[in-house]
Amino acid sequence: MEKVISVSPVVLSAPERGLDLQVRISAPIKGNQLPVILFAHGYGNSLDGYAPLVNYWAARGFVVIQPSFLDSKRIGLSPDDVRTPDIWKIRVTDMKQVLDHIDDIICVVPGLSERVDTTRIAAVGHSFGAQTTGMLLGMRVIGEDIDMSDARIQVGILLCAGGNGGKDLSEFAATHYSFMNPDFSGMKKPTLVVAGDKDISPLTVRGWDWFTDPYTLSPGPKSLAVLYGGEHLLGGISGYLVTETSDENPARVAAVQQLTWAYLRSAFYPQDSAWQEAARELTQGKIENKGDL
Repeated sequence: MEKVISVSPVVLSAPERGLDLQVRISAPIKGNQLPVILFAHGYGNSLDGYAPLVNYWAARGFVVIQPSFLDSKRIGLSPDDVRTPDIWKIRVTDMKQVLDHIDDIICVVPGLSERVDTTRIAAVGHSFGAQTTGMLLGMRVIGEDIDMSDARIQVGILLCAGGNGGKDLSEFAATHYSFMNPDFSGMKKPTLVVAGDKDISPLTVRGWDWFTDPYTLSPGPKSLAVLYGGEHLLGGISGYLVTETSDENPARVAAVQQLTWAYLRSAFYPQDSAWQEAARELTQGKIENKGDL
């Protein structure tokens, strides 16, 4: 485990967005051939969120890049803003802009450019950010004839990603969130789906199993981790001492840290057994796999 350096905000010009894109980059102070994680925050969060995950990954050999999306509470975009209905698409465009300028972002940290392997890039997202990540991995929205997948992303992790739309949506979600009608059939890249078995959402008429749909309804290779007792913040992954965590549980956060790091480690380095070991050691959840990682 290495010490971590973080730099923010790194500002990317985005005139068509109406607001510059700000990102944070975190990296270990030592190590070479470091893979990259592009992280998408949940609704209302920002580039400063999810420190328990970001710091863990960076300290163990990953470069982590976190954009702030237009729905961030720090930006305070009005519900009446003309961009609001398209935020779900703008989020994906933001992630693609980060990829387009990844070398410029990395250069902000002195000496990091020579230590990063930009041929190995993962996308990870939580909640609304998991929907963003799913789009990069090949998920589509029914009724929207657009493919926003990105070949530069090789592997993904979806934390508490919304499931099937249509009749499975609550009346509120069906009325307000037309983009919550995913088609997972094109999400073919290796992906870990993480869900909590106490995550009951007002967005669906189903129970917690709704959050397993990205695993069930997509082709392999996929893995599913169900964490016992986990609610939507999985014990508190969105930050240290965050007040919105209703299921505060450091052990559950530790399980998410270990499982996510191990999955990406073995995905990028198939000879590394980190994922198999982490799955075997999980005591407060269960793992399913389909297809070969």
